[in-house]
Amino acid sequence: MTNASSDRLLVALVGLITVCGIAIAVAYNRLIRRRNLVAEGKSGIDVQLKRRHDLIPRLVSCVQGYAGFEQSLLADISRLRENADQAASMTAVNERETALNRGLSSFFARVEAYPDLKANALFADLTQQLVATENALQYARRYYNGAVRDLNIAVESFPSNLVASLFGFRTADYFQVESLAERAAPAVRLTSAETSPLPQPPAGP
Repeated sequence: MTNASSDRLLVALVGLITVCGIAIAVAYNRLIRRRNLVAEGKSGIDVQLKRRHDLIPRLVSCVQGYAGFEQSLLADISRLRENADQAASMTAVNERETALNRGLSSFFARVEAYPDLKANALFADLTQQLVATENALQYARRYYNGAVRDLNIAVESFPSNLVASLFGFRTADYFQVESLAERAAPAVRLTSAETSPLPQPPAGP
């Protein structure tokens, strides 16, 4: 092999290595960005869940003074709220928040039998705070699930899946808890005025 041929081969090899290195770096940075967006979205969900969990004891306390209200139901809600507060993974969050939603749905259905309670100013205020929190939670859900979708596509699609496997990137779980507004009793339906949605995760390059 002549020196010229050897030089051309070396240049081609260096060029190939450089292109592969750039491609790996681009894929890695894209995965990092999408994983960070998932973490950002998860933080937004955590904030809204904490607000909801903080409101529940106040709702329970507001209702406890009404004679005849099922104390066992209030105890169940408190227990479900504590369980949900301790969820460490998104799988556990989905399971426990869904169970809490069922408990809250039963709670609001039972409130139907207490017109004075529904007319109570403190209860009405707490309910409206819960409305706002539920709406914010659903917008946070959209942002988070959009970020999860983009990350999962990148982790599972060729050729970025090779980089994901090499550097230990994993798919994320979706937040699948439905809105409490879909479960609440009609007369205390958790609805609010139309608001503008939160921005979606920016599209990756």
